[in-house]
Amino acid sequence: MNRRSRSRRGFLQAVGQGAVALSPLGQMLAGAGVAMANAPVVSGYGSLKAVRDQSTGLPLLRLPPGFSYTTFGWAKERLEGGVTCPGAHDGMGVVRAEGDRITLIRNHEIWTPAGAFGPSASHYDAECSGGTVTLEFDTAQGKLISARPSLSGTMNNCAGGATPWGTWLSCEEFVCKAGVPFFDKDGPDRTLGKDHGFIFEVPAEGHSDAVPLTAMGQFRHEAAAVHEASGDLYLTEDAEPSAGFYRFVPKRPGVLREGGQLYMLKAEGRNDLRSGLKRSDKFSVTWVPIEHPDRGYEESANSTLGVLRQGLVAGGSRFTRLEGCVAKGDEVYFTATNGGDTANGQVFCYRPSKSELELVFESNDAAVLDYPDNVTLSPRGGLLICQDSKLGRQHLFCLTRDGEIFPFARQNVMLDGAKGFVGDFRGAEWAGCCFSPDGKWLFANVYKPGFTVAITGPWKEGWL
Repeated sequence: MNRRSRSRRGFLQAVGQGAVALSPLGQMLAGAGVAMANAPVVSGYGSLKAVRDQSTGLPLLRLPPGFSYTTFGWAKERLEGGVTCPGAHDGMGVVRAEGDRITLIRNHEIWTPAGAFGPSASHYDAECSGGTVTLEFDTAQGKLISARPSLSGTMNNCAGGATPWGTWLSCEEFVCKAGVPFFDKDGPDRTLGKDHGFIFEVPAEGHSDAVPLTAMGQFRHEAAAVHEASGDLYLTEDAEPSAGFYRFVPKRPGVLREGGQLYMLKAEGRNDLRSGLKRSDKFSVTWVPIEHPDRGYEESANSTLGVLRQGLVAGGSRFTRLEGCVAKGDEVYFTATNGGDTANGQVFCYRPSKSELELVFESNDAAVLDYPDNVTLSPRGGLLICQDSKLGRQHLFCLTRDGEIFPFARQNVMLDGAKGFVGDFRGAEWAGCCFSPDGKWLFANVYKPGFTVAITGPWKEGWL
């Protein structure tokens, strides 16, 4: 069936009724490892087949015909300065492009007491091992040129986001108060030397000076996206069962250290957006101020949800487990990983010029989409979604402007000593998706064992 001839109404009816026949579509889905129940009728780029990595020679990904890739920036490799590259590869973005040379900054969602890595001037809290690595990739040669540490001493650096002025915002998905014990899943309770739960800015050159942007809130930060026309920033909170969607209005656009005002989204007439919605539901939006954005930790209640509580008390609306966020033009897309009536995930779009929020996609079955996470917009119009599925199979999906969804890539990582790793990593999530400015290269991270891929091939307008 010609994808472009299908109406959005017809597509939605097909998805809602589970109207799928065994056809070339079925073959495509089977090749992708996606179950048939309620699958959307769209073939995308075609059936996914195992493709060998141009760097290691291993079939680490399943891709459509004509696409190729190379891996780089693996965990355990040496960085500039002789330190070892950390694992847990998470959010990532392009912060500079000069000819064939692309500069990427990558988050590492580390929770360990091993201590900070890289230059001491880039450390926030010397006890903590999270941070960022800056990578230079040459698209003409298809290979990594350099990799260096650029921020450390932070905790659980998650999705983050690139800025229009060429920096990276690295977000801590962890809140604690200096000197107050907290539960450590990897051992006995711990205390840290500094407060955590902040955003840090990392330049394209050199390294961050590790100054927390406290006015942007102390909470479980996930992603940050800049609305270029206004200079406002939109922030997601990875918390459940309740989370907020935030807007930060800087005093001076592009100069975040001068501070500003933090707000939480309020959907008029709807204080709970976690379920009970229909696709294309729209809500008028206002923004309630957060009076004390730096008070995420509430000592009286031993709670790390102080910012969320302030917003909800003021009338803000509840989401659940907000993750990826990306802004382009008058659209700000973000995901709720376990939102929706079946808890398989939601995709929202906020339009600043209209002060309007819309539910643009909700998965009613894990076979269609399960746990959407990081997102980015393709230069060709599609929304790329990283999957962090609980089902043990991880895909990159494309959500088209017509509301259709299809799998573009599947993670296929099994290692027997390559790069120093042994094991079946096919259940590890995708993260850090971003495109080169010319749209020819897609970069993404495989969270575990930890490496970056650069994918190129016969891209098509309207899709990825």
